Amino acid sequence: MQSLQTGGLAIVIGQSGGIGAAIKAALEASGSFESVIGFSRTSEPGIDLLDEATIAAAAAQAKATGLDIRLVFDATGFLHGNGFSPEKSLSAIDPAHMAYAFAVNAAGPAFLMKHFLPLLPKSGKSVFATLSAKVGSIGDNALGGWYSYRASKAALNQLVHSAAIELKRRAPEAICVALHPGTVDTGLSGDFAKNGLTVRPPSDAATMLIEVIDQLKPAQTGGFYDYKGEALPW
Repeated sequence: MQSLQTGGLAIVIGQSGGIGAAIKAALEASGSFESVIGFSRTSEPGIDLLDEATIAAAAAQAKATGLDIRLVFDATGFLHGNGFSPEKSLSAIDPAHMAYAFAVNAAGPAFLMKHFLPLLPKSGKSVFATLSAKVGSIGDNALGGWYSYRASKAALNQLVHSAAIELKRRAPEAICVALHPGTVDTGLSGDFAKNGLTVRPPSDAATMLIEVIDQLKPAQTGGFYDYKGEALPW
């Protein structure tokens, strides 16, 4: 990563997932950081997006390294599981499903921003990137359905945009963005890939996302971009 000062700290949240593991491996191989730390439910300390105290503890551990935190990559997200699947119609909306989707996809990343954004250096480029999804775009939605996932990712995009405005006041060169990784062969989205749709392995997705991060400029903070670096409509 040529645009970030070398010798800092990179953090990957959701390191146990397909994209998170690939991002962490790529960052370690890059040699751009003195240290790369990964957090997940099984790390030490572990992070549970439904428990803010665990997020605060992880942030405290990162701060204790004494290294400048140059990159925080949030690779968490929820689409299906725990008995829930994407809704095909209004009649399928379930309050427990929707509440869980918002807790993981919106409130969880908001807590990550609450505790990690204040740790980014006041000078020099640094990046907080969180995985959103193109289906969270209201302007791009022509198919409907997937109510809880779409709405929770749209909420995440708004949270990122607002947090970026506040972050810029303290750290003008810091960047806070939402990224769409495309359809990746992971447990989250692989089963929902349509016939003929390109599905990339996590390692390819990680390479493309890191390239996008490397090319981001401070003026792009608060934006919503895909794996090619192209802006997506809200």
